[in-house]
Amino acid sequence: MKETIKQQNLKEEFYTPEKCYVTELSNTPEDPDVSIARARVEPGVTTRWHRLKGTSERYFIISGRGLVEIGEKPPQEVTMGDIVLIPPMCRQRIINIGQHDLVFLAICLPRFSQDVYEDIDDVIKKEKDQILK
Repeated sequence: MKETIKQQNLKEEFYTPEKCYVTELSNTPEDPDVSIARARVEPGVTTRWHRLKGTSERYFIISGRGLVEIGEKPPQEVTMGDIVLIPPMCRQRIINIGQHDLVFLAICLPRFSQDVYEDIDDVIKKEKDQILK
């Protein structure tokens, strides 16, 4: 890594299949230890269940209100200033329960790459369906 100042550019925001908008703030091979992304979830939206292989994640809530579900913990409300710690392979999703966008930083160690992302939404839904039968 070398000394650098990166400017946030919200024009680079993109929509993901996870049902949220992401702006990669810092995610380069030159800095492999960590990545930082800005995530934005619209009101009423629930992201898909997912987990990261070999990568831990931290959410730092910037604004809005959410209900976060991680691992086997019961859902917990999060608001501005809260930090969520998510170990590798821990299932996770977040729901925007507020009237405005839920915005948070997603900080991944080591840096996020698409190959570590595993969508498990259908698996979780099947498990819940079998429990209800």
